Amino acid sequence: MKPDVIAFFDEATNTISYVVRDPQGSACAIVDSVLDFDYASGRTDTRSADAIIAYVQDRELDCQWLLETHVHADHLSAAPYLQDKLGGKIGIGDRITVVQNTFGKVFNEGTEFQRDGSQFDQLFVEGDSFHIGQLQADVLHTPGHTPACLTYVIGDAAFVGDTLFMPDFGTARCDFPGGSSETLYDSVQKILALPDETRIFVGHDYKAPGREDYAWETTVGAQKALNIHVGAGKSREAFVSMRDARDATLAMPRLIIPSLQVNMRAGQMPEPDEAGDVFLKVPVNKL
Repeated sequence: MKPDVIAFFDEATNTISYVVRDPQGSACAIVDSVLDFDYASGRTDTRSADAIIAYVQDRELDCQWLLETHVHADHLSAAPYLQDKLGGKIGIGDRITVVQNTFGKVFNEGTEFQRDGSQFDQLFVEGDSFHIGQLQADVLHTPGHTPACLTYVIGDAAFVGDTLFMPDFGTARCDFPGGSSETLYDSVQKILALPDETRIFVGHDYKAPGREDYAWETTVGAQKALNIHVGAGKSREAFVSMRDARDATLAMPRLIIPSLQVNMRAGQMPEPDEAGDVFLKVPVNKL
């Protein structure tokens, strides 16, 4: 089946969120939502999520799933806010526990922070299947960027998160804790083994040099032929050498510190203090 896919682009974080709809009914899923966050003031805003809510409600869609491709380091998830307004189960890969263990230590979260993935409604593993109305969705475990990265193959569409970008931009960085360029290469090959006509929807776009417009949809065939990092049969050794050298030059994402603390909690803020105030931590010399 060919799902209807509607993209919502957040230019502040270069993130694309998706509403994926069963074309034969009202069921839908939301992939990689965004909670707007101004780091300078510490203020949140829901304008990006509200645009998705308006779209879903105006069409009387039934939101069944709120899917995360991984624990994002560049934006905060709006999944709990969307769940409150629209319903649906929040899902992520079962390796979220690895991420929670790693960053639970980085942020000195203590024993009250559960590291078992229980903040999420569903933990997916390789080979799992679920349904969005009559649409079947299959789960591929595609780590490398992070240990918990998933690709959701829904009908003829694959939602790859940060594993692959548009062919003229390449692939995701692998230098976060738990990342691996060798593992990413193997994960990409798993995606490229899908049928050539499979539509690929990427999690971010930054407009590659020479391209004027943002883009987020391509195909497996185009990636195999044209991806500047892994296309045209590039070897594992060549990719690893390129990726590791490139990653060594990259700065940390602007919102990595708030994003990780919130997203490893399924989009929830840390517990408030006795006065009801919420605080995020800034670890010094840890990232």
